[in-house]
Amino acid sequence: MDATAATTPFSTLIRTASHEQHTEAETSTFMSDLLGGRLGVDAYTRYTEQLWFVYRALEDGAQALHGDPVAGPFIRPELMRTAELERDLAHLRGADWREGLEPLPATASYAARVAECARSWPAGYVAHHYTRYLGDLSGGQIIRDRAERTWGFARKGDGVRFYVFEEISNPASFKRDYRELLDAVDADDLEKQRIVDECKRAFALNTAVFLELGEVFPLSA
Repeated sequence: MDATAATTPFSTLIRTASHEQHTEAETSTFMSDLLGGRLGVDAYTRYTEQLWFVYRALEDGAQALHGDPVAGPFIRPELMRTAELERDLAHLRGADWREGLEPLPATASYAARVAECARSWPAGYVAHHYTRYLGDLSGGQIIRDRAERTWGFARKGDGVRFYVFEEISNPASFKRDYRELLDAVDADDLEKQRIVDECKRAFALNTAVFLELGEVFPLSA
């Protein structure tokens, strides 16, 4: 890291370094079509299925990291999403929602990388934790609003519970606290650079999922 990077808060560094990948993920054709109401609820359902595989990897891995000096401070029960995703999937797919549920190849790669970091590199796990949960608390709320209006889900009800953080009454304050945790992360400059690189990788893995979803749900010309 150069001298400027050394004096820049790590939360700022990680946000600016991954800005390009973040924009690429947000403006993917699939997400644009989904948010623009040009795709059906089946596309939204398939997207929710993919999220389930990724969050299972994130949250199954979280249990063993509670006491870790680097990742431990980030493990917050109020963020956990798996139960909400399962409730949404039961609403979207019915009681036997697990039947025939398959990750796309890009989703399987993404979940495998998250699980690998959880198992063997806690600082890398933090990169994935940050890209997912802070995104859910921010841009995720736009998806919830569009989904409610496009497919008629009850406000903050079944179908969009993944985006509703019942235990976080003040998201802005929570995000501030989270950024303070990033600034205080127990890592040297070289490890911080590796976290930033993993953050970029996380966005790339996410974008690959969007690309495959776009192939499954192409808009007719």
